[in-house]
Order: sequence, then structure tokens, then C-alpha cells
Amino acid sequence: MVQSMERKQTDIPEGYQKTEVGVIPEDWEVKPIGATLQIRHGKSQKLVASAFGNYPILATGGNIGFAKEYLYNKPSVLIGRKGTINKPLYMDTPFWTVDTLFYSEVNKEYSAKYLFYNFCSINWYAYNEASGVPSLNAKTIENLLIPLPPTLAEQTAIANALSDMDALIDAQEKLIHKKRLIQQGAMQELLRPKEGWVETTLFNLTNNKKELFDDGDWIEANHISNQGIRILQTGNIGIGNFVDKTNKKYLINESFNKLHCKLLQKGDLLICRLAEPAGRACILPEIGESKIVTSVDVTICRPHEDKINRKFLVQLFSTSEWFKCISENVGGTTHKRISRSALGNIKFRIPNFSEQNKISKVLSSMDTEIEQLETQLSKYKQMKTGMMQELLTGKKRLNH
Repeated sequence: MVQSMERKQTDIPEGYQKTEVGVIPEDWEVKPIGATLQIRHGKSQKLVASAFGNYPILATGGNIGFAKEYLYNKPSVLIGRKGTINKPLYMDTPFWTVDTLFYSEVNKEYSAKYLFYNFCSINWYAYNEASGVPSLNAKTIENLLIPLPPTLAEQTAIANALSDMDALIDAQEKLIHKKRLIQQGAMQELLRPKEGWVETTLFNLTNNKKELFDDGDWIEANHISNQGIRILQTGNIGIGNFVDKTNKKYLINESFNKLHCKLLQKGDLLICRLAEPAGRACILPEIGESKIVTSVDVTICRPHEDKINRKFLVQLFSTSEWFKCISENVGGTTHKRISRSALGNIKFRIPNFSEQNKISKVLSSMDTEIEQLETQLSKYKQMKTGMMQELLTGKKRLNH
């Protein structure tokens, strides 16, 4: 027993202590949130709302308008009372909040921004007090325990470090948004039909051959397993890109022959006939599966690659003009979809093969740049998660 206790003691690094909220530095404290701030209720905005107001009116989803008066004008942590309860907000300028959004009055010896990041680390759904619309109680919030550095200076240093990472993430998101707008403008210009472009249909591009323009297979639940032949579903078809999800489905090997399934090939143009939105398309990349099939609501299109640039078609099938044509041909009540026949007969215009290649190359390079930016954004977010885990528990110390 003594050896067991000694072993447990050695699991705690020197200078640290085990507490109700985990292992934290010995000079840190554990206190209820209510010791650092007081939760306050928002109020109706009806009497203060104004198109000429200077102060944002905040709800659980963010800014919903402006007010001619403010409800509070000091740094504050805000959290949803009802509805969206898992997205804390931070404000350091005057604001008004509606009744569904709590705000807080932070005690002067604590950093509001540090407390905000603590709020961001809490799984608020674990404290939901309603069976319907998610709800939080002020007392429940105030009774939760959090770790606290001993000085306001250390709290502020932690908050500043995390704020710097937030600023980096925000700048990256704005850059991606800017690049997307540029890409959209380029698509509108490059894919707009011009003189010399010819009218065609998918049936024409596949020489009206069913083996080149066919639907996937009717695969029912009793044919699906967690191993076998990979099934691509409608959710794997994004607008212009393939979406490889973690929840993968597989066809039982015996069912493949029984259903006479069609195998997909790398480079196949896949078009989803089911909303939302119907008509979205992607090219099947290498996904590390030896055999792949797809569902009946996905059309497999194989125009001759020496005459038609499939990437160009995917880009064309990502435009608002294409989706407008699709929407005019969808049917159904419960599930909106377009028939393969209607899909195959939609008319659109394309340039010669050489111009298709040039247009595709320009737009593909834009896609690649945005993908690289998004990858970097994902890394920044992972870095922030790691920083929060280290800084908010004192595993890594700043200014102490």
C-alpha cells in the first residue's frame, strides 16, 4: 500500500499538486467561477434598438443589431443562457445583451480574458439543464471550479498568448476568405461561355453509352458492414471536392456479386443527384481502397479523357449557373433529387480541349493555394488547443 501511494505521488511533478480540476502548480488555486465574476441576465432590446445605435446587441449567435444605450461597458465574459450554450463570447467594449445571453461582471483582481479562455475549455453541454432547447443556470455556472494563477500578471500573460494565437487564426481565415472571393470572380469570368464554345450535354460527352454514364448501386442496410468493399455515399461528394469522412461504410463481399455492383475507378467524375445541393460533383482521388462502389444517387461519368478535361467539368459544375439548371429539373417531395435522364440532358457550353486545360490549370492552382492555407489554418487551431491545455493548467508557466 505504501509503495502504491509513493508511486502515485511520483506521478505528480515537483512543484505541482493534485486538485479537483487536475494537476496544477502548487501556487495556483482552485476556485468556483462565482468567486471571480457574477453572472448577470440580459434584457429585451426593444426599447433601445436603433438603426443609428452605437452599441452592438448580442444574442447567442452573435451581433443581431445595434442599441442607442449600453447594458454594460467593462470587459466581460458572455455565455448562452438558452439555445447556443457552447460558444462563449468576450467583450471589452460597451454592449447590450438579450435575455438568452448571460453577461458577467468580473472582479477587478481577475483577468476577464483569462476567464473567457477558461469558459472556452469547458464542455457546457455537460451542464445542460433542459431536455429540449439547451439551457444553463447562472448558479450552475458560478459553482463550477476552475484553476487560477496567483497573480493578475500571469493571468494576463496567458490571455495575451492565447489572444495572439486567435489573431493569427483570424488573419488566416480572412486571407482564405479573400482568396475564395478572388477564386469566385475568376470562375465567373473563365467559365462564362464565350464565342466558339459549343453546346453539349453529359449524354453527348459519353456518346450515350450507359457504361460511361450510369448510376451507382442500390445498396440497402442489410448489405452494409464495417469491412469489405468501400462504399462511397452522397456525403462524400462535395462541391468540387471529395470528402473522405471518418464514418466509412463497406459492402459485404458476398453482396457485391449478388447485386452485380459496378467498381469505381480513380479519376471517375462523380455527380450527386440528391440534394443538398443536387448536381454537385467531384473527381474520385486515390483513397487507399482496392475496391470501391457507390450508391444509386451518385452518377458515375466517364467522358473520354483525351477529349474532355474532367477537372474542367467539375469546376463548371460548381457554378451558380449549373445549380440553377439543376434546381429547375429536381423532383420529389421528401428527398429532392434529379433523375439521371434529366441530368444527362441538361445543356451547357464548353470550349475546345486546349482551352479547357488552360482554364482548369488556372482554377486548380487557386484550389491548391486555398487548400494549403486551410491546412495551415488547421495547424494553427491545433496549436491553440495545445496551448490552452498547457497554459490553462499551468503545465507551461508565463511571467511567474
